[in-house]
Amino acid sequence: MAVDQIILDALAPKGVLRAGINMANFLLVSGACSDGSPDGLSPDLARRIAAELGVACELICYDGPGQLADAVANDIWDIGNIAVEPARAKTIDFTVPYAQIDANFLVRTDAPFDDNASVDSSGVSIAVYGRSAYDLWLSENLASAEIVRCDSIDASHEMFRQGKTDVLASLKPKLREEISRTSGMRIIDPPFTGIHQAVGVKKGHPAVVDYLNALIVHLIEDGFIARSMASHNVEHSLSIPAN
Repeated sequence: MAVDQIILDALAPKGVLRAGINMANFLLVSGACSDGSPDGLSPDLARRIAAELGVACELICYDGPGQLADAVANDIWDIGNIAVEPARAKTIDFTVPYAQIDANFLVRTDAPFDDNASVDSSGVSIAVYGRSAYDLWLSENLASAEIVRCDSIDASHEMFRQGKTDVLASLKPKLREEISRTSGMRIIDPPFTGIHQAVGVKKGHPAVVDYLNALIVHLIEDGFIARSMASHNVEHSLSIPAN
């Protein structure tokens, strides 16, 4: 795809594409390259965007999505690979999504919850990774249950495992791992939300978003996203949204 100089100057003003990467998402950052840099679908996409622009790619790593989103105004990254959320849209413009991850509730087998609606009850506590996309969704949509926020996804699982909350909200692939290790638990289906993964840019550059939208649609249609998922063995845990 030909790149207009205006787009290039906006996306890589320092001559390199600085891509914010959420290291907490184990499905999108699933390993490391030989030089120690992050590997996975998210880094693959960042590097491909840089290649399309004809510039080098610098990965800026963050421990979680909240920290990545907070840095939008600090001129640290040019694109941020992060989940789409209305709360973040106040400062970040998002592209069309390139991947979706289901988020579900995990409960104990004998718990009195039959569906997602029954979880949102007074006196029910839910462990969740604080400032994750699904935490933001729960904060917007739950009316009665208590959200107990943890510093990491693993900490939220451990809190539930120790019996400190009634429910665990997490990514479905992670919940499947939990069930494979621990008996007496069940996942409530369907997912309470689907987390759309996209590329974010600082607000105010609609032409940049248009360019990235067209590129992402192209990368979906030509199979780049699917091939990346398969190469990192996450194709059964991620889906490609229809755009």
